[in-house]
Amino acid sequence: MSDTFQSALAAQMTAYLQEKRATGCRYITEAAHLHRLDRFVCARPGSEAPLSRNQVESWIAKQPHERPRTHKARVLLVRQFALFLQRHGIAAHVPDSRFTAVARLDFVPYIFTRDEVRRLLKSVDHLPFDPRSPERHRVMPELFRVLYGCGLRAGEAARLSVGDVDLEQGVLTIRQGKFRKDRLVPLAPAMTDRLRRYIAVMNLGDPDAVFFPNAYGRSYSLRGIYGLFRRFLRQCGIAHGGRGRGPRLHDLRHTFAVHCLERWYRQGEDLGARLPLLVAYLGHQSLQGTQRYLHLTPEMFPNITARLESFLGSSLQH
Repeated sequence: MSDTFQSALAAQMTAYLQEKRATGCRYITEAAHLHRLDRFVCARPGSEAPLSRNQVESWIAKQPHERPRTHKARVLLVRQFALFLQRHGIAAHVPDSRFTAVARLDFVPYIFTRDEVRRLLKSVDHLPFDPRSPERHRVMPELFRVLYGCGLRAGEAARLSVGDVDLEQGVLTIRQGKFRKDRLVPLAPAMTDRLRRYIAVMNLGDPDAVFFPNAYGRSYSLRGIYGLFRRFLRQCGIAHGGRGRGPRLHDLRHTFAVHCLERWYRQGEDLGARLPLLVAYLGHQSLQGTQRYLHLTPEMFPNITARLESFLGSSLQH
């Protein structure tokens, strides 16, 4: 997307975007909202100043089919931009912070059984050759194994470059994850062997090349990966509840976390010692983030309830 703006606030929008990116923010989705705001301002010329109270209130009005998180992102964008304008002596209405609050939904992640994971991967392995994307049938089996076997976010896996995948040491480097931090993710030996065969077949030598390339050598979009995910679910007989109801692509990450906990419990591992490792592996900032991934495991594995709650409870008090 071009960073060129057309409205009366074009210069300020460019400066705002440059400032955000100079601090290390990717600002990709936010830039898309900023372009929407630019078009919104262009469509309302006249004597009224850009980002007047009337304009801002019109902008932050929730659209009929807009998701709460998308609405929040739009409101947050105009709030931050208005504050930026005020710091530079330009009048702008700042919407109240309460408009950025989104009610938390009691969404329960879908945790795949091990048999369902096997069926899902089998379906991925049988993805047929498509001349429009001649390497897709090779890319997807490894991409989905990395999503489940390493617990990566889909965006993290899609952005991997060849240089981020160290198959000598068996380690992935995740750059600029959700909290703008890099982290190292060790690979299981079997996964390392698979990726060695994959990189040889794909003839990936340039360190800057995309590790899971689409037909144009670029990263797959999340929408493209999700569309295939829905296809694989249908093929292996796993029901989907419809948009927003899951299973979601992100539930493979939840499943990874739950299966790790289950395996450690059955092996007699000390959960207190292991959970901080899971926090770091998943790239969370604290145990609270990981706890969301594990909150339903007591229902699945009643025997670990006391041990898990005891450790998390005592840890979260400090």
